[in-house]
Amino acid sequence: MNMSTLKPARARIFLLLLLASSISAAAEPELVYLWPNGAPGSEGKTGEESVRVTGEGERVVKSVHKPSITVYLPATQTASGAAVVIAPGGGHSEMWTDHEGHNLAKWLAAHGVAGFVLKYRLAREEGSTYSIEEHAFADTQRALRLVRHRAAGWGIHPERIGVMGFSAGGQLAALAAVRYDAGIDSAADPVDKQSSKPAFQALIYPAIPRDMNLSKQTPPAFLLCGEKDRENISQGLPELYLALKKAGVSAELHVYAGVGHGFGMRDRNKGAIAGWPARFHEWLDASGFLKP
Repeated sequence: MNMSTLKPARARIFLLLLLASSISAAAEPELVYLWPNGAPGSEGKTGEESVRVTGEGERVVKSVHKPSITVYLPATQTASGAAVVIAPGGGHSEMWTDHEGHNLAKWLAAHGVAGFVLKYRLAREEGSTYSIEEHAFADTQRALRLVRHRAAGWGIHPERIGVMGFSAGGQLAALAAVRYDAGIDSAADPVDKQSSKPAFQALIYPAIPRDMNLSKQTPPAFLLCGEKDRENISQGLPELYLALKKAGVSAELHVYAGVGHGFGMRDRNKGAIAGWPARFHEWLDASGFLKP
């Protein structure tokens, strides 16, 4: 278009719209499929993801057959080199991807930490043929390997990639912290050659797996829940903290008074619980993950 043919006022409007469009495109986070050619165990499943929006405007995702990560990177001048793969919760039948995913990833990126929101396959969705330990857990491990594989391009230190999970996603994060490997040397896929071990784990009101095999090699842990949560969480998480300490693992525990399940990161969170992301960031710093 020849700008000289536009009247000055119309030209200004055109430029403003063009600039707004460019900013919107630049702000759209990148979505990366964990297996671009299809996830093992999802062969023949071509249905599209479904998304419903709650009355509060939150997105709830179902029918995941192409697991992925959505990428939120900090500005180069503020990047710490740390990264977190975030697994939202939803009882393995759905995923609440905003208050237990994107909201936190954006906050982390604004504070120098790369955030990757994981969409994993759902084992308890009606009609699902997936399982937690075979498919959802495989998605979590693959996300850690993929971020490590692309760490240099994303400005991430390969030894500062951790995992965080909420509720059902916390179960996956906890499994990733105790069932990891150094990579599969014989794999044809270069991503599978990468280690699946997270540098740290953050379990936010998690479904705690049974028979966790803890050792001194278990990644350091940030643990958080509300005192009014179910007993298996509000009492189980302090018990996990004690087990970690007994195994010689560094851990930090927060149990918030008057708080139940599923608070995540929302604008409507009030009081002390609203500040929990800052507590996590402080823990990352104290643990050495944010140092140059």
